[in-house]
Amino acid sequence: MYLGIDLGTSAMKCLVMGEEQEIIYSVSSDEIPLSNLRNGWSEQDPESWIVALETCLKKLQLKIDFQQIKSISFSGHMHGATCLNEKNEVIRPCILWNDTRSHQECEEIMRDNSVKDIAGNIAMPGFTAPKVLWLKYNEPENFKSINKVLLPKDFLRFYLTGEFYSDLSDASGTYWLDIAKREWSQKLLDAGSMQISQMPKVCEGTDQTGALKKEIADKYGFSQNCKVYGGAGDNAAAAVGLGLYEEGDSSLSLGTSGVIFGSTKKFLKNYDDAIHSFCHCLPNTWHLMSVMLSCTSNINWFLNAFDSSINEITEQLALSMDSEKIINSAPFYLPYLTGERTPINDPHVRASFHNMGIDTNRSSLIYSLIEGISFGLNDNYLALSKTGIELNNIYVIGGGSKNQYWIKLLASIMNKNLLITEASDAMAAYGAARIAYLGFNNINHDNVLSPPKVKTVIEKDHKLSQMLIDRFSKWKNFYVS
Repeated sequence: MYLGIDLGTSAMKCLVMGEEQEIIYSVSSDEIPLSNLRNGWSEQDPESWIVALETCLKKLQLKIDFQQIKSISFSGHMHGATCLNEKNEVIRPCILWNDTRSHQECEEIMRDNSVKDIAGNIAMPGFTAPKVLWLKYNEPENFKSINKVLLPKDFLRFYLTGEFYSDLSDASGTYWLDIAKREWSQKLLDAGSMQISQMPKVCEGTDQTGALKKEIADKYGFSQNCKVYGGAGDNAAAAVGLGLYEEGDSSLSLGTSGVIFGSTKKFLKNYDDAIHSFCHCLPNTWHLMSVMLSCTSNINWFLNAFDSSINEITEQLALSMDSEKIINSAPFYLPYLTGERTPINDPHVRASFHNMGIDTNRSSLIYSLIEGISFGLNDNYLALSKTGIELNNIYVIGGGSKNQYWIKLLASIMNKNLLITEASDAMAAYGAARIAYLGFNNINHDNVLSPPKVKTVIEKDHKLSQMLIDRFSKWKNFYVS
């Protein structure tokens, strides 16, 4: 058996996979707390990740004999700056991927415009390098104390193994990696005032990165021969779960953030629309990715602000989609709660409703909310398409994939049929387990990775598409930089 650990922003999932790549059992943790001390700030205590891991492992122990688990790998949310001192103690809370405070540091890093050709991207506040450079100017004592900077899932690796590693897909999001050469870049490190000694070793996702420490194996009941493998950033891991590595293989993730992922066999770029060009977690493979910072987090905000429920949103969305009048009279929603990356790269923009009138009610706000998120995702889709990458079969994953009304709306906006698979909301954890399987058995991914069985094809509604094309063009005009 093989264990995949997926560290999400809001919760952790752990999934055990068998020798036939079948899912044996999966569990989730309680919600992982977030800290938002100021507008645009987003932090998390790394100790909360350990607590979430222990919660999952205790649940799994009731169902699984851990002695039978041969290997472990990881998936995790990207970009987070987890800083350790010389005693390997956490210096401060981790600054997360959706934190936008470091926009000035991005400008400093990009004073030499050639850095983007090495990093494959323009510098954005979400990346790790500008966050750590922000510490230099705002928390100088903490900055001076940095011995190692780890990405969130790599901190879990350190907890389990005592080793410092990061796989290439996750390391791609630091702005310290040469994406084409798949190694740390001295020029990028210099631009961010960092040293290579402060970096973990880089590895392919399927490379071994140690074994469980004796005290960890004894504590949880694992075999002391249980090996640990590199893993992947969350969307690359989900792509492995889906079996996506060929050119044109793509996924649409509806999680805290919204991500469209497309595999490539070469290093491609699109700076103008803030497209991410990263290494895949599989050898000699790359990927392009568009990122919408706030996806289901918009829904969570609405639930809290309006004392709503998922049932209410689902029911009202279904009713609205059947009514031309409701759609055409609904206000417009810009889903930029924490700024935006693709395609506008604006850390300062914030969410807003537009064109509300005397007839605007709770139902129309709910429709506008989901439509606005969907328009943002369509904006991402169009930006990604400009690279020339083929986006053929698009698999929808993440928590939002459970809502077929929303997927129907998305399919109609994007004018493209969308695919739903089994375990679509745990695909990153399944991908991590698959990576553990590939690494342990030293198998070429071409031989064993295939797309999962399609459970449902959500077809576009042609009549709805025509209405939404017109509304999307109006929606685009409400954002002003």
